[in-house]
Amino acid sequence: MREEASPDALRDRRVLISGASVAGPALAHWLAAHGCAVTIVEKAPALRQGGFAVDFRGAAHREVLRRMGLWDAVRERQTHMGTQHFIGPDGREQASLPPEFMSGDVEIFRGDLSEIFHEHTKDRVEYVFGDSLATLEQTPDEVHVTFERGAPRTFDLVVGADGLHSTVRRLVFGDEARHLRFLNHYVAVYDAPNHLGLDRTARWFNAPGRAVGLAHYGGDPAKALVTMVFAEQDPGYARLGPERQREILRERYAGLGWEVPRALKALEETEDLYFDAMAQVRLDRFSEGRVVLLGDAGYGATMGGLGTGLALVCAYVLAGELATRPGHRAAFAAYEEQIRAYALGCQKNADSAGPMLAPATDRRIRLRNLTYRVLQLGPLSALFSRLSVRAAEAIELKDYPLPVSGARSSGVRD
Repeated sequence: MREEASPDALRDRRVLISGASVAGPALAHWLAAHGCAVTIVEKAPALRQGGFAVDFRGAAHREVLRRMGLWDAVRERQTHMGTQHFIGPDGREQASLPPEFMSGDVEIFRGDLSEIFHEHTKDRVEYVFGDSLATLEQTPDEVHVTFERGAPRTFDLVVGADGLHSTVRRLVFGDEARHLRFLNHYVAVYDAPNHLGLDRTARWFNAPGRAVGLAHYGGDPAKALVTMVFAEQDPGYARLGPERQREILRERYAGLGWEVPRALKALEETEDLYFDAMAQVRLDRFSEGRVVLLGDAGYGATMGGLGTGLALVCAYVLAGELATRPGHRAAFAAYEEQIRAYALGCQKNADSAGPMLAPATDRRIRLRNLTYRVLQLGPLSALFSRLSVRAAEAIELKDYPLPVSGARSSGVRD
């Protein structure tokens, strides 16, 4: 059933979106096309390059990209990642995972995806880089916002699309410690020399409670990406400084074989270390007054939670509900009704990411490897493929009205 647009529901609405990675620009695409005056504020000084490889999988992800007109652009810049292999202490392969399980239908670097979305929206959306929200005050009719650098401004709606450690969520819903569910694992990612000569493939090595992955996703053949995942009960490591975090990694991985010594040497030389807790955002509601959360800010799940595709789908739903409801309260309620179960299903998909990547004991490592081998045998391989997309496809997309033409244009300021 096709939804009918609510007359002038979004025309000339002033909407502030915090976050210029994926969720924010995806929402901005739809809102600007419906006639909104959209501003995106991003604390980074420019678009972030590189980063994780993220994937889209299943019919819902593909369909939203197609409706945005970006499916072909994403496919053109995909990683074409191949099989990923799990290596034993003797250096021999113990198990492997096919590309579709780890990389979905299409995989792309987050930085490349952000660039595509930015190019697609920059002439219709105002981008403000190098700034962040400082305070936020709601009235019955609007939202007054002050910024760390820029002058105060007023908006009709504010959207927090600013990630797991969302500033908007903190300002409206309180300290993040109340909303983050720690999953007892940490992840660290950084660049290293490609000593193994990997070509669009990955090697994973395990010791109890620890994993090290070396991967090459394309691009510079001399560079590889190191991913470290380790189990830990203390939830406070993410708040430590980078030098202490490097020290923790050295301590955890000291004495391990395979390529781990080289990976630790590269850790000392890298200038771009990503280190964070594996955690999930849990909230009783996704909106408060004229403020609403989108993507990781509202229901993030770190690794394994299909977060990029989830954000894309939920941006489509949020914009569609705003376009078809008589006001933001009804739209936010309908948005939450549409996506809550979907988001929780994707989060549940992430519950096992840490234990599967870094099993706690030698026995569990062997059982994990055996499971991967068995699931790729004969008729079970089809089940394996279905499992990889089940959570991503657990939503029925409404047929929202097509956006109007002649979307407003705005410049970019720093």
